Amino acid sequence: MDSLFPHNTSEAPLIGIAKLAAQGEALAEGYKVDYFSIENRSLLTRCNSPRVHFSWMINPYRGCEFACKYCYARYTHEFMELRDGLDFERKIYVKQHSAWLLRQELKQVRPGQSIAIGTSTDPYQPAERKFGITRAIMEEFARHEGLSLGMVTKSDLVLRDLDLLRAISLKNRFSIHITVTTTNTDLARILEPRAPRPDLRLKAVKKLVEAGIHAGINCAPVLPGITDSPADLESVVRAAAEAKARSVAAHPLFLKPCSEKIFMPFLEENFPHLVQSYKVRYANRAFLPAEYSRRISALMGKLCQKYKIGDRDEHSRLGPKTAIGRTAQLTLFAG
Repeated sequence: MDSLFPHNTSEAPLIGIAKLAAQGEALAEGYKVDYFSIENRSLLTRCNSPRVHFSWMINPYRGCEFACKYCYARYTHEFMELRDGLDFERKIYVKQHSAWLLRQELKQVRPGQSIAIGTSTDPYQPAERKFGITRAIMEEFARHEGLSLGMVTKSDLVLRDLDLLRAISLKNRFSIHITVTTTNTDLARILEPRAPRPDLRLKAVKKLVEAGIHAGINCAPVLPGITDSPADLESVVRAAAEAKARSVAAHPLFLKPCSEKIFMPFLEENFPHLVQSYKVRYANRAFLPAEYSRRISALMGKLCQKYKIGDRDEHSRLGPKTAIGRTAQLTLFAG
């Protein structure tokens, strides 16, 4: 336990998810990452936040290897008493018995309720090549019909499961949102060190759409002074149009204290001229002012109109009486 939890200095015994994590077995090692099993008592997580439009969440893994400097989800490792922000990308927990649990828990899902996959950790991160938890989950979804499902990922590994995902989309309302923060490969490499290149993600969108799957672009987060210029955002929308993306959604940076500890040193090293403005913008808050969000939303709306995103056949393989356009996107997959 000491090696897994070097920052847990409390004498109080571990409980809940922290206890389960401490009992996990080492499964494998990768480049600057260790994989551990975690006994999974539940896969579906109820979401009651008024900020989101889905009812349930699924994250096949705890932690994410992509090491995105801005990631808001680093706090989730703190539930396991892992307080170092880097633990989130270096200690990946593989949820056990996920498909079996999902089969039992889908009975709780009522008609009209939606399930979001990948809200905190990427379902197609490198761990998926080793452990296949996401594929097992999607195989279970393929057994059902009439569900409302959404997935977000930065990985072109999603194409490995193309036939399976298409089968799901034929019987369910299903959309996949590929995150593209920037089309600048060099910038993406320092923002998202271990994520696939933007061009590979865009190619994945095109192949998903060609397979009849509703696929869009999630431009998130929009980083003030780094990726928020009209030219930068137009580059993303233009690339989305070329990939035949069904939608584009953009969300400003959400900077929680746990992610700020990683992001601000990154900013000081790579964009020192922006440090002071970020300190002012995010002083005592995690969200930017509403006016900034409105400006980004208005700009993206004009760009989507310019490139005719949202005007294509929106009924493609989404199930009966289903349509998703630019004004009805699965929009709260920020981060």
